[in-house]
This record gives sequence, structure tokens and C-alpha cells, in this order.
Amino acid sequence: MKLLPAILFFIFCSLTAYTQNFSISGKVTDEQQHPVPFASVAIHSVADSSLVAGNISDDQGAFSISVKPGNYFLKITFLSYTEKTITGIVVANTDVPVGTIFLKPSANMLKEVVIQGEKAQMELQLDKRIFNVGEDLGNVGVNAADILGNLPSVNVDVDGTVSLRGSENVRILINGRPSGLTSRDPDALRKLQGNMVERVEVITNPSSRYDAAGEVGIINIILKKDQDKGINGTFTANAGHPYLLGGSYSINFRRNKVNIFSSYGIDDRRTPGVGSSFQRYSSSDTSFVYEQYNDRSRGGLAHNIMAGVDYFLTDKSSLTGSFLFNPSFGVNKSTNEYTDYDENGTVIRNVIRTEREEEDEETIEGTLSYKKDYEEKGRTFTADFKWIKGVDDESTDYTEGQPGGALILQRAVNNANEVNWLVQSDYIHPFSTNGKIEAGIKTATRIIKNDYSLEQLDSESDAWTALPAFTNNMIYTERIHAAYFMASNTFNKVSVQGGLRGEYSDITTELTLTNEENPRSYFNLFPSANLSYKLKKNNTLQLSYSYRISRPDFRNLLPFSDFRDSRVFFVGNPNLKPEYTHAYEAGYLIDWDNGSILSSVYYRHRTDVIERIVTSVDSSGRTRVVPINLAEENAYGVEFNFSLTLQKWWRINSSANFYRAITEGSYEDERLHSDTYTWSSRTTSRMTFFKNLDFQASFNYRGPRITTQGKNLAIYSLDLALSRDILKGKGTLSASVRDLFNSRIRKNIVDSEGYYSSTRFQWQSRQFLITFTYRLNQMKEKEREREGNEEEL
Repeated sequence: MKLLPAILFFIFCSLTAYTQNFSISGKVTDEQQHPVPFASVAIHSVADSSLVAGNISDDQGAFSISVKPGNYFLKITFLSYTEKTITGIVVANTDVPVGTIFLKPSANMLKEVVIQGEKAQMELQLDKRIFNVGEDLGNVGVNAADILGNLPSVNVDVDGTVSLRGSENVRILINGRPSGLTSRDPDALRKLQGNMVERVEVITNPSSRYDAAGEVGIINIILKKDQDKGINGTFTANAGHPYLLGGSYSINFRRNKVNIFSSYGIDDRRTPGVGSSFQRYSSSDTSFVYEQYNDRSRGGLAHNIMAGVDYFLTDKSSLTGSFLFNPSFGVNKSTNEYTDYDENGTVIRNVIRTEREEEDEETIEGTLSYKKDYEEKGRTFTADFKWIKGVDDESTDYTEGQPGGALILQRAVNNANEVNWLVQSDYIHPFSTNGKIEAGIKTATRIIKNDYSLEQLDSESDAWTALPAFTNNMIYTERIHAAYFMASNTFNKVSVQGGLRGEYSDITTELTLTNEENPRSYFNLFPSANLSYKLKKNNTLQLSYSYRISRPDFRNLLPFSDFRDSRVFFVGNPNLKPEYTHAYEAGYLIDWDNGSILSSVYYRHRTDVIERIVTSVDSSGRTRVVPINLAEENAYGVEFNFSLTLQKWWRINSSANFYRAITEGSYEDERLHSDTYTWSSRTTSRMTFFKNLDFQASFNYRGPRITTQGKNLAIYSLDLALSRDILKGKGTLSASVRDLFNSRIRKNIVDSEGYYSSTRFQWQSRQFLITFTYRLNQMKEKEREREGNEEEL
């Protein structure tokens, strides 16, 4: 008897299989002809009003539903819109297009939708967190580095290096792909205007579909691009003190099968910085003490130009081509003043060293992408090709000497040229209502040629002589070939995802002048797993695991010093090995009507940890800092992200990351050990007054941290911003101050046997910004109007 329902169902399907089906198709838009994605479309029989079939619209508002011949009517529903009924649909022996269906806003639900939109500053998905950075007033008029520095658990130091959860081994992507904007120059993110950024994805435990590089995960920066019909865009202009002038636009034009998008940003700034240090060294045969004061200024003119075209070959396939050009020119100046003391604390001499660097950079990227959606919902195929060429030429003049005395003249050239090729293909195939398999292949080649030379003027012969210890040419060749397979499914309250990625690495470092070559090749398998369990309606538990690799950064391999400080040399190590990380994480999300809490507990075990340490100090006070592979590190942490809407005009977002890191290693028989407890946090309070005046205050704090040779001290800062809508909602005028108390100062201490160093440096002082934004056919004006209309009812 248990087989009877199945037998009857089989007989019914067999009898009806010979009846041909036809489709009812159309498109759902709002009154401004913007697509309404995920609208519910239900088909009912005229005879008895029974539900026959249904589906939801895709991301362009389109739908297509297969039915048998008959008389039907449609019901289209979507949150915040009035239900729409389409009658008189007769399906005979052909497909029936119903055209465009316009939905009207529902006044009864508008307030709820507007409030929800304000709250969605962070979205949680199975394997990532999405931050809609345009909602943050603190991001108006700033650059991409400033935006990242405002994200929970993310820090950007004075050199532009990004760290996540206390680790610098994080992968930075642009639009989901490696980019020349971030591959060579750690300061490149400061040259990317924040107004061009739409959202940032933070992936702390990436699945197998992503590159395995990055110990703590991936930060993916998504640039603005729209596909709404007609012309729409955003234009900004900003000015600030210290000196900053800039502007940008992001514009889109869509008609029929063609979508053209373009963005441009220009940024001209001068960033002052100051620092100081104290150095003391003593041994059996020598000792010295000196103080250093540093005054520097960096900046210049940078452009970011992006343009592209989407061509929709069919309703299910598209071809996208895009082009990015990023030229910049900067002049960087610094003055180092050294004061030397004898053993009694008496000043014995003053030395002044100056630097003037001209930096000429250029990045060109070309991308071609193909996407095909199949009739089966969720089944897609994509293919991508990317080419990147980058040039970074630096020429520097140095002078050094005592006031009134003879000067030592030096000059350095540091030219880097980079070429990248990337080919990638991905396929997604659903095997059930909520299940799918994914597979993909990728190959990437990266070649960097770096020429570095340092010359000194001989005062007697008046000729420039190369200093061999600081002169060489390096060629870095990296080829990564990868393939992955993943599967995921949802079983009632449980969602699971598992995958395996294989990567073959072929890397060669070559020093051409000294004929040194270091080839390395290795193959690794990187598994990943994600589990999500919905405990209650608004409570979700997530578990994840991934195995990661962190290949040495190109700049950590360079055996040359930047030489801006003649007494502290930061040099690379061509013999560095990659780091490997096992990462585990458990997250718990509690969501209610006006708030949410996401808490995470994580553990990372790292081997061959790369850390910069002081390896030597000579009798003349010259210190050498080199990255080396330590033994291992274990890090434990807990992270909280809290969002609460106290009133419809007042919202608070807060995050905190507490962790412990234990590092154990050695160098030349010296034990290098640290056990640190530290934490960081960010709290943002945003208030709206008089319906169009927004105020935001953000407080950032990063606690002290113990290192293997000393400690880094705490840093804190307060940012304020005020914004008002003008021009009937089409424009916004914003004013902000970053680091109100001028307290964003990096401070660290190195304290080892016979050597003590204390440094402090402030890369950028307090800054004031004024920004004007104008929206052309954008949504903010409509949302304001809807909110106002609701209050009048």
C-alpha cells in the first residue's frame, strides 16, 4: 500500500506527458521602469481560481512560467508594492507574452521598508559578510583604504597594509578578481576614490570557489556598476584640509540589449606625517644612543578611469567587456634629523637626511566575461579573461650631512613592471530545489621585473658610483593553476556546503646581476566546509573550516632597501616559504525586528609564520629588519557585530574582536616567543533629524599587542560626519572630520637583549572634508518622497 501513491503519480505523469506546455512570460517593474527582482508571480485557473503554477522574477524582473492550454489570470506580489492582477490570459497553441507589468508602491508598508533599508548596512550570507559602504557617512569623500579601515576587524596601517583580525595575510580583490590596483603597491588603495566603491565583501573562511591565498580570508571590493534602463548615475566633488581636491562620477546607460557603464575619479592630495624614535644599543665592544625626528609629506595626482559594456546576446546570456586605466604621479618628501648622544647623555652631533622621490605609476586592465543562464533555475556558466599591465617607476634623491658641513649625495632608481594573465571558468548545476554543484578551473601568470640601484657621488672624481649591496635586478615569475569542485544543499533547517580545491604553484625568483635563482614548485589540496543551522525563525548557527596558503608578498621577497632611513633598513628575503593555515570558525546570528547580533568564535593554526624582525645592529647604529619564517602561531578569538535601531531616526552599529595569539619560533639560536591578548572595536551611531539631516559619530580602538621582540601600543580615533539632502533629494551635502582628537598614531617598542627601540608615527593628521553628491535618476530621492508621503497619510 505504501507504493500506491507513487504508482498513481507515475501513471498521472505518463498520461499528461503528451500534453504540450506553453509559457507565460513578462517583466515586472516599478513605476519608474526599474526592474523588480524576486517578485512572486502566481498563475490561477479562471475556472476555480486554483493555483496552477508560480515562480519569481529574476534580477532583471523577468519571468517565464510553463503551463498547459487553458484560461488563466496572474497575481504579482512583492513586499512594499500593491498586488497586481492580470486577467484574460488565454493559452491555446502558442506562448503568451504579457509584456511589462508595473507595480505601484504600497503606502501601508513603506515605513517598514525604508527602516529595513537603513538597517541593512551589513548582510550575512553562508560564507561571507557584505558591507554596503554607501550607507556609512564616514565613507563620504574618502578613499578605499579609509573605507576598509572603517570595517569591523579590519585595520589599515600607516603604510597602507591591510590586516583582518590582526593578520596582514589577507587577500584583496577588485570585483572578485586580482587587480593591478592592489597587487604591487600597498599604498594603491589610497589612490582609489571611495565614491567608486559600491560594497565590500569580507570572507573570513572562504569556500573552495575562491583562491586559497590569504591566511585570514578575502576582502572583495565591488566597484559601482548599474544595469537600470535609461540613464542614471552619481556625481561627487570633495575638498579637504590638509590639502585634498577630488571628484568622481559613476554613470550607466541601458537600452534594449546594450548596457554601457563608466566611472571616473580624480584625486589630488598632500598628506603630511610626522614621527620620532629613540634607539639604544650596547654590547661588549660598542654602544650608541640616538634620537630621530621625521617630517614627511606624500601625495600627488591620481586618476581612475573605468568603462565597459554589457551586451545581452539573448535573455539568458551576456558578454561583458571592461577597461580600467589608473595613472598617477606623486612627489614624496621627507626629512630625518638624527641626534647622537655619548654614554653620558651629551649631544655629540646632529645629522640631517633629506629625501625627494618622484613616483610615476600606471595600471591598465582589460576584462572580457561571458555568462550564460540556462532554463533550469540556478544553472549558470561563466568564463573570464583578464589582462593586467602595471608600471611603477620611482627615482629618489638623498642628501645627508651635519649642518654647515659637507653633504653626502645619493640617488636611487626603483622601477617595477608587472604583467598578469588570468583565465577562469565556472559552472553551477542545481540538482534539487535547494541543492547545487559547482566546478571551475583557473590559470594565472604574474611576471614582475624590478630594477633597483643606489649610487653615491664621489666628491673627488665627481662621478656616480653604484653601491653593490643595494643594487640588483629581480625577476619574479608566478604561475598558479587551480581547479575546484563544490556541492551544497539545504535540508529543512540545515544548509551544508563542502568543496575541494587543488592548486599547483610554480614560482621563480631570479637576481640577474648576481646570477642567483630560486625556483620553487608545489601542489596542495585545500578543503573547505560550511554548515548553517536555523535554530529558530531568526536564530542561525554557522560552522566553517578552510585550509589556506599565504605565499610571500612580492615586496617581502625584494632583497633591496628603500633607503629612506640610512640607519634602519627594511629589506626582503628571497628565500621565504609560504605560510599554511587551518582556520575554524563558529558563528551565531540572532535577528529581531529592530536589531541583530552576530557573534563568532574562531581558531587559526599557522605554520612557517612570516614576521619582520631586527636581525642585526652594527657598531655605527645601522639596524637591519628582515622578514623570516618563524615556527608556528595559534590564534583564538571571539568577534561580535551588533546592530540596533533604537528609534526610526537612530541606529547604532558596533563591532568588537578579542583574540589571543601565541607565536613560537627561533632565529640563529635566539628564541622568539610572544603570547598576546588584545582587542579592537568600532562603534557607529547614526541619527536622522528633520527627515533629511543625518549625523554620524564613529569611534575606533585597537588595543596593545605583544610581539616576538616587543609590543605595539594602543591606537584610538573619533570620526564625525554631518549630511543633508538638498535639491529635492537629488543632491547631498556632507561635512566630516576624521580623527577629531588627532590621536591616530602608531607606536611600537622593540626590546631585546642589548637593543631597545621606541618609535611613533602619525601618517595623516586630522582631516576636514566637504563633499557634494548629485544623483541622476537614482533611488534615494524616491525613498525620501515615499517616506514623506507616508507621514502625510
